[in-house]
Amino acid sequence: MRLSYILGGLVIIAALVFGVSALGKSLTPYVTFAEARSGRGPVQVHGYIDGKGSYDAENNFHFTLVDDRGDRMEIVYKGLKPANFDQATGVVAVGQYQNGVFQAKQLLVKCPSKYQEQGPAGGQSK
Repeated sequence: MRLSYILGGLVIIAALVFGVSALGKSLTPYVTFAEARSGRGPVQVHGYIDGKGSYDAENNFHFTLVDDRGDRMEIVYKGLKPANFDQATGVVAVGQYQNGVFQAKQLLVKCPSKYQEQGPAGGQSK
């Protein structure tokens, strides 16, 4: 009976170690632009859009993000520009810094909240 408890405990410990290891590998941390440039793997960077962006000959979407410190980073996204990109107040790019640009695999666009207080021109408040 004691042997079954020991084996059960070892199985539980092995499952916990495997789960924690797998979770740690799947996380992509938020980092500064400088940290992203160090090339430490997949990360998330947050910034504010500077300009409208453009497509290159290979249909990659290029735009520039500016962080709170004024640091700038060129972002290249292999995909279509998100529909609400032009109204966005901020963007989170998920990817990796390679060859002098941040290669984004995913863009998370932050739009102004419809619950923000509107001024006198809007006619409504909270």
